[in-house]
Order: sequence, then structure tokens, then C-alpha cells
Amino acid sequence: MLNVKYKMGIIFILCLILLTLASCKQVEKGGNQLSENEQITVAKENLFSFEHPKTEQKYKIVHVNQLFHQYIEKVKENKSHSNLQLYKEEIIQPIYKDCFANGEYLYLADTLLNTPPEKLGELQMISNIIEKRKEEINQLIQESILKSADLLPSQSDVAVCVFPSTYVDMSMFAVGAGKIIFPYNLNYTDDIIKAGIAHEYHHSVWTEKHLKNNTLNSVLDNIVFEGKAVMFQRTVYPDIDFPSVDLNYNKELWSKIEPDLNTYNLSRSLEIIQGGKELPRNYGYSEGYKMINSYLEYNPDKTPVDWTAVSTQDIIEKGKYFENYK
Repeated sequence: MLNVKYKMGIIFILCLILLTLASCKQVEKGGNQLSENEQITVAKENLFSFEHPKTEQKYKIVHVNQLFHQYIEKVKENKSHSNLQLYKEEIIQPIYKDCFANGEYLYLADTLLNTPPEKLGELQMISNIIEKRKEEINQLIQESILKSADLLPSQSDVAVCVFPSTYVDMSMFAVGAGKIIFPYNLNYTDDIIKAGIAHEYHHSVWTEKHLKNNTLNSVLDNIVFEGKAVMFQRTVYPDIDFPSVDLNYNKELWSKIEPDLNTYNLSRSLEIIQGGKELPRNYGYSEGYKMINSYLEYNPDKTPVDWTAVSTQDIIEKGKYFENYK
């Protein structure tokens, strides 16, 4: 899951937890599940479906913007009505099954699921832009997913859910295997869309194939998790320099995070990955990318399928990464 200006997804992304910091992250299954009676299937006119030409893996793009047109009108008409209740009825319930149900990282979507949007005029404007660009957005997402699936096949269907968003720092994030959330705002360029989808696709497939229940992830695990996604997106789109990666080995900065690497602290993971305060922006993405790059320098025959499955310990030890900071 990266910041829209500097990352795509993310780690987990990292906008929707801890005051919308997270875009993507390895976590345990969370709450916010709807009962079967509350789940409604999204209307077909809001879906764009396609298949992989070789594997016949199925994909869908869910456009949520049309639902916001109806929601905004009802907010204006029903001023005494609970906006949260209306938001859940008009927006969340129709797309919940496709976009959120059974997501392994569901609590990353807590803000999106439980906070009705503000700035309705701006939201309407962004919804209109999505509607005008719908075919183009579909093509960008489809291209990225198919390129990604060529390198890293999956057995799971994948849904990409496109929400209009007035939050310029909100990133794409994977709710779990086969479920990618794309909060579209005015900062998304075509390149950022393509790179972001590839990044979150990797998180989706990793979750499908390698997530173990009841396993805690260390700060180092989380950095490697993001590093794999950055390496993957740059493998899919080698000409897209997003996010920018610092290839230097700064021992002073490393000394600030080294004591935390083997701790199990999600807040610290997010601080390191996103950067800020004493660390450069997106510091953890750069370090994670360099960890995978170092591993591949010593193991050049490994494919994305191979190195996606490699453990954190082997990434570090077989890539001799820590030697860069001695």
C-alpha cells in the first residue's frame, strides 16, 4: 500500500488506519463484516468485467461513483436522516460483497466503511470526472492487472473498487486477497494508477498464497512486504519511477530503525514505511525495495513467483543486506 504523490498503494496502504495513515498492511482479520441479509449485489451497470486471455482468471472493476450521485441527493433531501446510516445503505451495502467481504485486512477500511464523506460538492465533481474517464480508467486498470498476472498468476478472482475521494493523501490499498480499493482523487496520474494497481495486486496475491493465520509480523516483515510490492510494480512498469527510491545506504538513518526491526509494532512499522519526523518520506519503501534488490543480486535466477514466496529471513540472509550497514 504509498502516498498518492509519492507512492501508490500501499502497504499497505496506510491511509485508513491511525488517522488514515495506512494504505496496505499485513494484519489479522478484522470486524466490520456485514451479515448475509445486509449484503446486496452491486448493479451490473456499475461493473466492468474481463478475463485473462490465457488463464481465464476473472476480474471486475466496481465503479462506486454512481452510487454517490444518489447518496448526495438523498443527503440533501433528508437532513434529519443519519448520514452514516444513509451512507451504509446507499454506498457500502451494495458493493460490500465485491469490495470488502471476508477481507483479511478489513480493519484497514474502517474509516471508509464507517465515516460518511464530507465536502459533498467536491465529491460530486470528482464523481463526475470518474464518470467521464470511466473507459480510460478501466483500460489503465485492465492493462496493469493483466501485465501483473502474466508475471504472478493467481487462482483468485480480483475486484478493484473505484471510490471518489476528496482526500488527496489517500492511497490504494488491498483489503485482502482479490480485493483492491482505489480511492480516486485529482492527484492520480495515469502512471500512478498503473503502478498502484500493480503494487496492490502483489499484496493481493501474496495474501492469497502466503498469509498464515494467527502469525504476527515484525517491523522487518512489514518492510519486506512493502519492498516486494515496490519491486514487483517496478518489474511490471520499469519506466515508471514511482515512488522514487533512494538507493543510498545511510547508516545514520538506519541506526534510527535498526533497534525496532524485530519488534511487533504496527505503529512503528507505519512510521518507518511512510517516513516523516526523523526519516525521509517513504523511507521504508526504499529500504524494502533495496532488500529485495540485494536478494536478487545474489539470486538473479529467481522469478517474481519465486521471490514473492521467500521468507523475510532468507531475503535478508541470502541477500546479505545487513552487510551494507556495517
